[in-house]
Amino acid sequence: MAYNPKQIIEQGKAVLGIEFGSTRIKAVLIDPEFKPIAQGSHTWENQLVGGLWSYSIESIWFGLQDCYQNLRKQVKEKYECEIESLASIGISAMMHGYMPFDKNANILVPFRTWRCTNTGKAAKELSDLFVFNVPLRWSISHLYQAILDNEPHVKDIDYLTTLAGYIHWQLTGRKVLGVGDASGMIPVDPTTKSYNAGMVEKFDKLIAPKGYPWKLLDILPQSLDAGQDAGQLTEAGARKLDISGNLKAGAQICPPEGDAGTGMVATNAVRPRTGNVSAGTSSFSMIVLEKDLKKPHEVIDIVTTPDGSPVAMVHCNNCTSDLNAWVNLFKEYEEIMGMQVDMGRIFSNLFNHALKGSKDCGGIMSFNYVSGEPVTGFADGRPLFVRSAQDKFNLANFMRAIISGAIGVLKIGNDILFKEEKIKVDRITGHGGLFTTPGVGQRILGAALNSPISCMETAGEGGPWGMAILAAYRINGAGQKLADYLDKEVFAGNTGTSIAPDPEDVEGFNAYIENYKACMPIEAAAVQYKK
Repeated sequence: MAYNPKQIIEQGKAVLGIEFGSTRIKAVLIDPEFKPIAQGSHTWENQLVGGLWSYSIESIWFGLQDCYQNLRKQVKEKYECEIESLASIGISAMMHGYMPFDKNANILVPFRTWRCTNTGKAAKELSDLFVFNVPLRWSISHLYQAILDNEPHVKDIDYLTTLAGYIHWQLTGRKVLGVGDASGMIPVDPTTKSYNAGMVEKFDKLIAPKGYPWKLLDILPQSLDAGQDAGQLTEAGARKLDISGNLKAGAQICPPEGDAGTGMVATNAVRPRTGNVSAGTSSFSMIVLEKDLKKPHEVIDIVTTPDGSPVAMVHCNNCTSDLNAWVNLFKEYEEIMGMQVDMGRIFSNLFNHALKGSKDCGGIMSFNYVSGEPVTGFADGRPLFVRSAQDKFNLANFMRAIISGAIGVLKIGNDILFKEEKIKVDRITGHGGLFTTPGVGQRILGAALNSPISCMETAGEGGPWGMAILAAYRINGAGQKLADYLDKEVFAGNTGTSIAPDPEDVEGFNAYIENYKACMPIEAAAVQYKK
């Protein structure tokens, strides 16, 4: 049935999903048929603080409030009504990182994000201790690195959480985390859907000589399965979210999740042998496993779906930032030529023109390393465009190389899964900014992974919508597994538009990636001599 958006909002039946991405905070309001009825956003950027990537507490709250006010403004303009109550709310954010708080709820050091790569020693030692790959960006890596560095704040930690967990705590008073995001703090046991007890014990024993007044489980949020009770919006939380004072307390708030979890939900990829690729500021692929991997791999993380199934994740620190920087040059060109600027048209025309380029990009090479890239072993990065005098340098090859460079690292990581581990997948769905121009990102990613790639209508803005779906599942999903709820209620058989890989494209991308690997010493030299 068709719902009247104005009535849904006025009756307090709308569901809100909010996601803190790397460059934008986005909010989506959906109706009972899961259709977006209003959206809001706020643009922000991370900052280098003491050599580490961070967002200030002030920017977090200003961004959330501005995003919500932007949503509220759209509701008033479109439907001439006010948001006074909501049925359910979900908060998601970029995964992992480090937010330690003292007993007075004061943050002890600036938020250290997933982008920080200073945790190499800690991650290596923990990986050896756990016999399990522990990535640089996981919360446990940040915590142990702070211990190794004898940082004085560690003894004062009362609570350690992620960005999504922090916002949820402030809105509800509950120190909880969705199991998917929790699995990016320290490994989770898929059976208990809580932190791996053996690894927790090993960690506590490892740091016992330090004599801290806490043990690991004392300071971590409780891990919750999708759909479980994670609290309600408090009066104080409502005032923090809606500074206008119109929003009432009482909305259910589902377990907070990481952006990887919302991507899985937004692409209906929570069953074994399904997968998705999120391609925005960073990129990551998530393949839901039907069996354990043969051995740990340094570039493959094992996390979980929002309902606790094991997932093989290849996470790349860089994706579209360098691509966007290059496209902005064309925007500047149009401006100085006195032309009317339309970024949507610029992106569409350049992306589609890339398909006219040589399958191997004409020999042109692009490294999109705005920051370090652990998958390829770079603790620091430098964006780099490389060509020789013999390469076929034209606009089509240039754009194809820039797009291919945005997913080159993802290809290297996934080759381990598909070629070494022989993992099988029935469907991979793409979402995020790389797929906004229909067909182009799909085709090039399909060539990289040698797999059909599907895209939903929500491909460009999947995260906050996926979080809104989890919020709806909290109040309407009783008795159904998350995968069944998505299949039957949300997607109703819709698997999006699929593009199969073209064999010549696959061959061309393979040639590109071999050239990419051969050029890595150039990137290493650029990093070494970076100003």
